[in-house]
Amino acid sequence: MSVAATVQSYLDQWTIPYALVPHPHTGSSMDTAAAARVPGDRLAKAVIVNHDGAQLMVVVPSDYHVHLGSLHHRLGGALGLATESELAGLFPDCEVGAIPPLGAAYGLKTLVDSRLLGEPEVYFEAGDHESLVKVSAQAFSTLMGDAESLDLAKHI
Repeated sequence: MSVAATVQSYLDQWTIPYALVPHPHTGSSMDTAAAARVPGDRLAKAVIVNHDGAQLMVVVPSDYHVHLGSLHHRLGGALGLATESELAGLFPDCEVGAIPPLGAAYGLKTLVDSRLLGEPEVYFEAGDHESLVKVSAQAFSTLMGDAESLDLAKHI
């Protein structure tokens, strides 16, 4: 159970109190929510999209998909999902597929689904497939910083 160095540094920078929640190794955010016994709508997952030659992080509840059509309509320009090799380069201290939804910590513009901002606490990947970080609603809002809040996801 560990926290990626970038995540730890970002939490420390904002003096965010948090708890680590261990869980069995999982391969998807919905499996993670089930294994960790946390509500899927309180587990934030990060989806990285390429937009006009740059990467952008979209943060949604684990039981939602990013609605790429709505995102394209909102942003315009060329839009597509990032590849695994692109993700490895953006998040070198994280296991592939265990991306913390802290775009600012990794220098990425971030959009956050407004549903997450209404939850009493939020969980997110610590950077591996066996640990979640749990923070309060206020702490999560602080960590999102200047992320734009939108409704661009569809429930699975």
